[in-house]
Amino acid sequence: MLRGWIAVAVAALASTAGGQTAAPRPGPFENAAEVRPRGRIDELVFARLRQLDIPPARNCSDGVFVRRVYLDVIGTLPTAQEASQFIFDKSPEKRRLLIDALLERREYADYWAMKWAELLRVKAEFPINLWPNAAQAYHRWILECMRDNVPYDRFVREMLTANGSNFRVAPVNFYRAVQNREPPGLAQAVALTFMGMRADKWPADRLAGMAAFFTKIAYKPTGEWKEEILYFDPGRVCTNPGVARTPAFPDGTPARIAPGQDPRIVFADWFTAPGNPWMTRAIANRAWSWFLGRGIIHEPDDLREDNPPVHPELLAYLQQELVASKYDLKHLFRLILNSQTYQLSPIPASTKPGAEANFAFYAMRRLEAEVLIDALCQVTGTTEEYESPIPEPFTFVPKDARSIELPDGSISSSFLELFGRPPRDTGIESERNNRVTAQQRLHLLNSSHVRRKIEQSSKLAAIMASGKKNPREAVGRMYLTILSRLPTEEEGRALRAYMDSGAVKGRDVMLDLVWVLVNSTEFLHRH
Repeated sequence: MLRGWIAVAVAALASTAGGQTAAPRPGPFENAAEVRPRGRIDELVFARLRQLDIPPARNCSDGVFVRRVYLDVIGTLPTAQEASQFIFDKSPEKRRLLIDALLERREYADYWAMKWAELLRVKAEFPINLWPNAAQAYHRWILECMRDNVPYDRFVREMLTANGSNFRVAPVNFYRAVQNREPPGLAQAVALTFMGMRADKWPADRLAGMAAFFTKIAYKPTGEWKEEILYFDPGRVCTNPGVARTPAFPDGTPARIAPGQDPRIVFADWFTAPGNPWMTRAIANRAWSWFLGRGIIHEPDDLREDNPPVHPELLAYLQQELVASKYDLKHLFRLILNSQTYQLSPIPASTKPGAEANFAFYAMRRLEAEVLIDALCQVTGTTEEYESPIPEPFTFVPKDARSIELPDGSISSSFLELFGRPPRDTGIESERNNRVTAQQRLHLLNSSHVRRKIEQSSKLAAIMASGKKNPREAVGRMYLTILSRLPTEEEGRALRAYMDSGAVKGRDVMLDLVWVLVNSTEFLHRH
């Protein structure tokens, strides 16, 4: 049972992790290193902050950085050894080197395939109905693109122009993973996914002109269960009144389609051209929002004329870099991750309302459901069980599979549903619900699910057993395992006082410590 001290400690850890005013001296979340521009990103951001008279936060501590960058790049906690090695490394280049190493880790592809699977609606069952074979093939293709760092323009082009079997030519599933296969519905899916725009709010003539690019798509079944062929049908006639007779690009320019030419190829040529901002603006803004917690245009999939960027020069710079790198997303990620702006503390140095919108500190966000359960499993050395509504051979999930590896939005668990995993029905980023609820807090504090993970963990038991010989070292290992940092002096004093009180002894003290740390805001959030 949780004791009064634990409740107090949870509140203390939560307040220190997410305070809204600057600390009088560097604590566990910041250090005294000089905050200065490290490149063009910082020059632009800091110049804007000076105009607004908003001071930036301090530099984040090494313990915060190692945890942050692991979670942001590979969706996985660092191990206690990885965190310790980084914290005690004296190299001035260690942050840059760690970023480079994480971008090459196997988990990078797993995590970013998960993020793209949300936007691309990779889901076997209702209402998307890709069916398991196609969902598996689609996810596998996305995973390979992330692993091989396929240039973003090619990644997009393959989906826009694909033809063939949904089981064998995975990118064709882009046109199947929609609830409306009429040309206007397909145009809306393209606009939302690749332009970050909600085309259902466009003027009717703009949507009608873009929809005309998708009128020659046809579908036909095969003899295999649920397999479908998507193909270009030049003779197909569209009778939808919401479609223009002549295709027009979203900027209003009429398109020239040669006889027998697939209009999608003409659209893809226009869309992926280096001088065209419609694609680069959306992905540069999404990338920034993925790492900083909000877009330069916010929300990242609600770009429109009356929702301007808070920092146009910054967005333009990211677009230029993406084009110059030949659409290398890792290059764009590297620029953002190595910036001082990304490496600021989560503790604001100003209470002005514009501080968050202008990136004066790192915005705290609760861990995604998949990342959170994977973190709990890693900390305790346990596994999870997942289920699918259709128990077929190709929906089997290995016992040691992590949530970020799940290929299909229909494969789930009660934990993932409780903690806001997106249903992958629309491709809108706000489908994911990361708000903390009372039910979530009760689950982490009182559920038999989490209790079993902690109390039956052989990994944690080994750390607890080592505390008989060296309590200080055991406590340090526990902090590194769960929070990726060492305890502060204040936390150490509080724990010693609790141990000296005689309320509990031995292993129970360490169990109580685990409960405190796992239920802290610091553990539940990226910060």
